[in-house]
Parts: sequence; C-alpha cells; structure tokens
Amino acid sequence: MLVSTVRRLALLGLTTLALGAQAQGFRFIAIGDMPYGEPAKVYPQYQALIDAINRRQPAFSLHIGDIKSGSTPCSDELLGQQLAFFQTFQQPVVYTPGDNEWTDCHRKAAGGFDPLERLAHLRRHFFAPVGQSLGARPLAVQSQAQVMGDRFAPFVENQRFVRDGVHVVTVHVVGSNNNLEPRDPKAAAEFFERDRANVAWLEDSFQQAQKAQAPAVVVAMQADMFESDFNVYRDERFLSHSGFANVGQTLVQQAKAYGKPVLLVYGDSHQFRVLRPFPKTAPNITALEVFGEKDMHAVEVSVDLTESFPFAFRPVLNPALAR
Repeated sequence: MLVSTVRRLALLGLTTLALGAQAQGFRFIAIGDMPYGEPAKVYPQYQALIDAINRRQPAFSLHIGDIKSGSTPCSDELLGQQLAFFQTFQQPVVYTPGDNEWTDCHRKAAGGFDPLERLAHLRRHFFAPVGQSLGARPLAVQSQAQVMGDRFAPFVENQRFVRDGVHVVTVHVVGSNNNLEPRDPKAAAEFFERDRANVAWLEDSFQQAQKAQAPAVVVAMQADMFESDFNVYRDERFLSHSGFANVGQTLVQQAKAYGKPVLLVYGDSHQFRVLRPFPKTAPNITALEVFGEKDMHAVEVSVDLTESFPFAFRPVLNPALAR
C-alpha cells in the first residue's frame, strides 16, 4: 500500500513538473538579412550578435535568409564563411534561403554566377545531411524531400519540426519577386516548380498541424510578400502580378481553416515590426519582420501556450552596436 502510494505521488510529481515545463513555454530567436558589407567590419559585429544569442540559450534560432548583400560575391568562399557562422550557434539554427545568395547572383557585383548553380550549391552544403538543422547541436527536422515523394526531392530546404506541440515550418519564398522573371525562361521554370512545391508544403504542413491539434504554427520565409505597401495590408491581398500570389493565398487559406494562432516570420525589407496583415480574412495570422543589415539585432520570441495569444517579442540588441 505504501509503495503504491509513493508510486502515485511520484507520478503526480512528474506530471506537475511536465505541466510546469509546458506552462513556462520556450523561447526562440529570429534573425535575417545579415551580415552585409566588408567582412573586416561586419563579421565581428555578427559574431557579437551570435554570442549574445548563445548567452540566452534559446530552444532554436531561425535565420530567414539573405546571408550576404546582393552586391557581394556569391563565391564558394563567402558562402562557406556564412555556413561556418551557422555552426557557431550553440543551439540549433534553421535556415531558409534568401534571394541574395542565389537569385541575384547573376549581378556583376555579385560575381556573375548562374543563379540555378548557386541554388544547387546551397542545397548541397547548407542542407546536408538532409533532415538535420545547422548549429553546434543540430535538430532533427522533416524535409519536404523526405516526406512528400520523388516529385519534391529537390526541395531539401523546406523543413519543419515540432517544439512543445508548436509546428514550425520553413518555406522557400524569396525577394526579387520570388525569382519570377518572365524574360528568363530558366528562371520562370524554376519559379513555377518551386511555387508548386511551396504550396504543397504549406497545405501538407497545416494538415499535419490540424491532425496533431497543434496549439500554434510558425511559418518562416525570407520574402516580404507585401513589398512594404501598407495599401496591401488594408486591402488584405497580395499583388496579383507578383511571384507571391499563390503561396500567399495558400498561407491565408490554410491559416483561416486552421483557426489557431499563426506567426509568420519574414525579412527582406529590413524593418523590425509586428503586424496583422489580414485582420478580416485571416485574423489569426500575426507577422513579424526581423531587423536587417543596418540594425544588426535579433528578435527573441517567447511562446507561452497558456495565453490565448502565445507569442511575445523582445529585441536582442547587438552589444557591438550599442550606443
């Protein structure tokens, strides 16, 4: 009888600890659009920010792409330097590509590279092994290439994972009109293939979240699909001529059907802000745009699942840029 009572009390204690841990939630870091500029100047600043992030010991970090400026070389050496920075994050870091590291690499200042070759390079080096994040303590993730069949085998960069019930999804949507360039048949073909994959990935990921009765979903991408046009926010639409229409409408439709809190994390326009882009059609979507290259700071997102709105935001200021 005594043993049974002790066992029940022990189980009760474990349950209480588990509930307490859940109530505390978790924290993650969102950054992007950095580092830009001359390595001698910006690399120490970037490392100082990473060190500040490491001191906070987040559950993970999200880097939403543009790991270099559009006017610096897309060379193997420079991309390798950025990959090395990712490995200095002590906790997992999940990365989704930006336009500066592949679509814009045709520019003379960027080295005149073939964008599709640079995309292939990113997939080989930044997403290997498939199904694993970056960082000193990598995280196991699901890749679209693994879970959605041969048709989507190229899309190793579309990843997802679950943290304390919250589903976190990255989707490869980039600035520069998402590589939709009608004057370049190769670019247009790449866009349409990736656009179909992105739509399928969002649909499947929200279905998985609904099946699991996930309390919240986080979606991360590089592009500012709104192009900083506040008329778009008021009109609750995406620009019809843009390369963001299909994936944007899919996000809105899936979020509305899901019905629980959805956080969209993005960058591209380099303005730290939090907004609700679709208060009528999908009021459960909150959008966070991260700091960019001029303000090389991070955003700490706290997740508290005991709250009806589980997300809270706090800037993590770069100690190398403190005034």
